Amino acid sequence: MSVVYLIRHGQASFGAADYDVLSPTGHRQAEVLGEELRSRGVDPAQAWSGTLARQRDTARIALEAAGVDLPCQTDPRWNEYDHLGLVQHHLAAARTTGPASPREFQAVLDAALHSWVNGGPAAGSFADFEAGAWAALAETEGTAVVFTSGGVIAALCSRLLGLPGAAVVALNRVVVNAAITKVVTGRSGATLVSFNEHGHFEGPNRDLLTYR
Repeated sequence: MSVVYLIRHGQASFGAADYDVLSPTGHRQAEVLGEELRSRGVDPAQAWSGTLARQRDTARIALEAAGVDLPCQTDPRWNEYDHLGLVQHHLAAARTTGPASPREFQAVLDAALHSWVNGGPAAGSFADFEAGAWAALAETEGTAVVFTSGGVIAALCSRLLGLPGAAVVALNRVVVNAAITKVVTGRSGATLVSFNEHGHFEGPNRDLLTYR
């Protein structure tokens, strides 16, 4: 049996010139995440992340805080979809201007993601994105921690639950930064045991709870 902890990266730098950088809040989220893994006694045999800086940095900080002395391997199949590219493609198709606020950006992203999941034109297909993540999940062995992104987690959970494509949009919207999702694989296949656990951002750490 294998146990895989799918972990969303800490908060990135929304609105900055380089989105793919952990914000100060993201750094602290990664530390608290590592402390949570330590408190649970998680002792992984493998550690993985995508190749994106926010994923790799979350892995480095969290593993150190967890006291896990394990090299973190990278695999681009754990990378997020190109959310900015999807939004730009959607805006160009709709012949409209960019969103003026984070709330408006989320609405546009939801619409763009819904179109993509349902086969709309964009750079790269959703089917390929999901298949890559599913194959990466299947190749993990023993207990593993995987530092990835909300879209990957939403796609995998939707497939594990047998939900339609629209569920990817709904799940993607609520994945918390540095939250934990647990998947167990045994003789009967892969099973989603928990989704989006973020109790480590309640109580004294409630100010660290972010979605974007």
